[in-house]
Amino acid sequence: MTLHVRTIAAEQHLAFIAERGSASFLQTPAWSAVKSEWRGESIGWFRGDDLVGVGLVLYRQVPKLKRYLAYLPEGPVLDWSHDVPEALDAMSAHLKANGAFGIRMGPALVTRRWEAATLKAALADDVLNRLGDVPADHTDDTALAVAQQLRSLGWREQAAEGGFSAGQPKYNFQVPLAGRTEDDVLAGMNQLWRRNIRKAAKQGVEVTEGTRDDLAEFHRVYVETAERDHFTPRPLSYFQTMWDAMTAEDPQRLRLYLARHEGDLVAATTLVQVGTHAWYSYGASTTAKREVRGSNAVQWQMMRDALAGGAEVYDLRGITDTLDTDDSHVGLLQFKVGTGGEAVEYLGEWDLPLNRPLYAAFTAYMKRRG
Repeated sequence: MTLHVRTIAAEQHLAFIAERGSASFLQTPAWSAVKSEWRGESIGWFRGDDLVGVGLVLYRQVPKLKRYLAYLPEGPVLDWSHDVPEALDAMSAHLKANGAFGIRMGPALVTRRWEAATLKAALADDVLNRLGDVPADHTDDTALAVAQQLRSLGWREQAAEGGFSAGQPKYNFQVPLAGRTEDDVLAGMNQLWRRNIRKAAKQGVEVTEGTRDDLAEFHRVYVETAERDHFTPRPLSYFQTMWDAMTAEDPQRLRLYLARHEGDLVAATTLVQVGTHAWYSYGASTTAKREVRGSNAVQWQMMRDALAGGAEVYDLRGITDTLDTDDSHVGLLQFKVGTGGEAVEYLGEWDLPLNRPLYAAFTAYMKRRG
């Protein structure tokens, strides 16, 4: 039977993800409420009456026109091992009928993986400057085949930096948890990480879970972090909206962690979990009392809780692909490598123009916006 796509209810969407085991939190119905400047739609792929795939579509309107870019961040949620052309044709027809002039998606498929030992050696090698230049420890033939299919179907791979503010990182860092105990995870960390976790405990750092009322305190430290690290912070209202939308969908979907030393908040983070996948989402720390290692303590507590909650992956999210020790961004990779995890390369984000003049105009508009 032919695949077709139609709008589905949030309950159907969530039930499919639950049966599958996990999906990106950016593909849950709640995420459309977080991204309120977009119009959200849950869609389903059906073969006859059987639901075989789902996706969250976010529609961004062209200024002054009722035409949209349809965006599926880290989605859709499909079986990418077969029927890819048919599934994408069905999606394109549905989205075009809803006014889309172009589609952007980022299938959550990992193409390559680099283990911690490989990364440490690469960081110590003066010749290597980019992660992509390092031979991977593992490659996924299915993901690589999907990339070839997308090119043949007219999809265009987007540059990792891009001019599109919603774009997701192509390179991420993950700590595998499946089949491991707390002791296994701790033993997999480097000596510095283990020492810092012990130091935080010895110094009396206490990590607790917060409530919605604690978001303001988290936000205060987050703004301090933004000023120190030179990025533009999101407003408190963004985190309040995220809390309301995601915890309404599942009380354990979003959790807030607060690390205190002698009553002073020294680090704060958010953890998102969908089934077997947990993400470190936002983090903040104070300049004062950095020596008590609150950031290590809060990360360790999140890993332990993710493991106890059935997670098979603890995801520290994005890294850049630089290995250049003179590049300030390399410090993030060095910090994450200490967890003993692995760097992963996703398939990336891909565009399909449905109306080429409008797509070209929108792309130019987004580039002007920076």
